[in-house]
Amino acid sequence: MLKENIKVALHSIRSQMLRTVLTIFIIALGITALVSILTLVAAFKNTLSSDFSSMGANGFNIRQYEMEVRIGNGRRQEREKINPIISYPDIKAFKEKYYYPLADVSSFFVATSNAEVKYDNQKTDPEITIVGADEFYAPNSGLEFQFGRNFTPFEVNNNQNVCVLGSDFMKGLFQNINPIDKIVSIRGNKFRVVGVLKEKGSTFGNSQDLRVIIPLQIARSIYTQPNINYNLRVNVLKQELLGDAINEATLVMRQIRKLNPVEENNFGIQRSDELINQILSITIALNVAAIAIGIITIFGSSIALMNIMLVSVSERTREIGIRKALGAKRSTIAMQFFTETVVVGQLGGFVGIILGMLIGYGVANLLDFVFVVPWGAMIAAVIVSFLVAVISGLFPAIKAAKQDPIESLRYE
Repeated sequence: MLKENIKVALHSIRSQMLRTVLTIFIIALGITALVSILTLVAAFKNTLSSDFSSMGANGFNIRQYEMEVRIGNGRRQEREKINPIISYPDIKAFKEKYYYPLADVSSFFVATSNAEVKYDNQKTDPEITIVGADEFYAPNSGLEFQFGRNFTPFEVNNNQNVCVLGSDFMKGLFQNINPIDKIVSIRGNKFRVVGVLKEKGSTFGNSQDLRVIIPLQIARSIYTQPNINYNLRVNVLKQELLGDAINEATLVMRQIRKLNPVEENNFGIQRSDELINQILSITIALNVAAIAIGIITIFGSSIALMNIMLVSVSERTREIGIRKALGAKRSTIAMQFFTETVVVGQLGGFVGIILGMLIGYGVANLLDFVFVVPWGAMIAAVIVSFLVAVISGLFPAIKAAKQDPIESLRYE
């Protein structure tokens, strides 16, 4: 009986192709909105997790301000006070005074984001980021090496002109060339390449592979702009030590800033795990938006599908009378129209899933997010399209089943 009902449903769909296509499109519109947003949210979360998990959950950053993520009116509230920058004397004093077992402290600053790097008679576009850092910057930031090695303490302490390149240099200046021990020029200064990083990709459109890391003191001597804002990163060996390490770092920074006990911190400390959680909290709002859009569109789809099926019942009143005259039961008539509604609903859900994944994939690639197959969104779409069909199909099916066979045979 089920097989026969599906055959009848497909025949009815073919006989009213335009109306069916419009109905499927209406259903697919809601499913597309739901799947595409959930796909994009999943890609966003996967990108953030891959970007920050490499840094580990055992570290924290000391910066000028706490990182704030606000959702609502889209405007950052005015700060109550302006914190002083993290200056070079601050980071130097912190490294001298901060003694915590099994902890590594790294310091760094972004010297420029529009540098030009030269090798022989070739040069890059002026889009290279120059980072001045110490020997702990790479391991504390979760950076891995494709070729070569990291700075040594001797090279950093003795201001050796060495550098570490991002992976994109292997596609440009050093394509098909081993870059190790080659000499590159930055602002007229010669640097010997000691290492090349593994590919990191882009975050929010900013490439992490178009950068050059040079020793901190060398960067300070080349880029002498005033009020350089430095960053400190501390990694501890075990996560259970993180709380005590943060408390110790807070005390040291307060001593450096000469704060009395009643004054608030004029610097920010951000744990890696809190950073990830704060940024990922944005996805809650995106999920809510996806569900809201999906519910509104699917509600409209349900009404449209129900009206289409009611029109179908009216047009096939004589067919219903003939079936009943031949002995068809009410349950058989109801199941026939109900099956037709479910088939149309599932076709709409299938089209919506395909379109939603394609849109999500396209936007994820455009924003340089790491695409993942949204199994959860696909399962949700199948369930939602089935529920739409059930809700929309019950009333028309019951109405068809209650038709009087004599009156139905008279219907013109």
